Amino acid sequence: MWLLFALLAAISFGLRGILYHWSSSQGMDRNLMLFGVFFTGAIASLVGSFMFGQSWTLSALTGVFMGAFSFIANACMFQGFAVGKPSIIAILTGLPPVVVVTLAYLLWGETLSLGQLLAFLLIVAGILTVRYSNDLRMGNLQGAQWGLLAMLFFGLNDMAGKMSTRLEAELFPTLFFMFSVGSICFAVWWLIDRNRKRLKAASNTYEPAVQQGKWNEQRTFFAGMAIGLTNFFGMILIITAFKFGITGLVSAVVAMNVLLILLYTRVFVKEKFRRLEVIGMSICIIGMIALRVF
Repeated sequence: MWLLFALLAAISFGLRGILYHWSSSQGMDRNLMLFGVFFTGAIASLVGSFMFGQSWTLSALTGVFMGAFSFIANACMFQGFAVGKPSIIAILTGLPPVVVVTLAYLLWGETLSLGQLLAFLLIVAGILTVRYSNDLRMGNLQGAQWGLLAMLFFGLNDMAGKMSTRLEAELFPTLFFMFSVGSICFAVWWLIDRNRKRLKAASNTYEPAVQQGKWNEQRTFFAGMAIGLTNFFGMILIITAFKFGITGLVSAVVAMNVLLILLYTRVFVKEKFRRLEVIGMSICIIGMIALRVF
């Protein structure tokens, strides 16, 4: 059962990634868009908690850590892409399952059988192969520190999600705290960045005012809210998978959402498959079969 929920979460997060890719090509303000994404989750979680009569207990405050970890991870990832090599950042952000497996073993004594370990290694190897870029060299590791931080905090976000199930926290109150913290953080980041841009424009009288174009602030925010539905359902599915499955395996399966994004770029963006990408996808599929067998 957990495998089904994890696969559905991977599909949901894959759709989210596709929409993120599309929004970046539209020139939307990233922070404002993500504010809308998390705001949708907060509102939907609040409604869900009242619809299902869920209790607001102290254990639901694990969502605060989930929101903080998610924000920090995304901030580190974006900073890494801004100052470093996309290849090394992409590979490191594919490694949170390794962090999760290690911490789950150290904190809770979760172990994998030999077959499960083989399946886990195959899935992670496949993900890394898909994310591999030919310009990756040991002497070309700009931004690696941001990638490592993103990897760590993405892993901690998964651990916090698992912790909420171990504490038997109600789903929607937990998600409300997560999405509320995330939306507040991205809103503050957007306001600071907007104010900085306005001060810069005001100090340079020779620089023409920046035109908002099609994606003004209102449209960007509402587009983010629409995209936020994929994130909301993805979080419901992954936490449900954590409830029934082994933490590291769930994290690895959900990380396969990159394959859906890859298929999108090939079908709609018309990019050709590279040999390594085909090999990586094949390894992931073999890993999934092994996981189903064992």
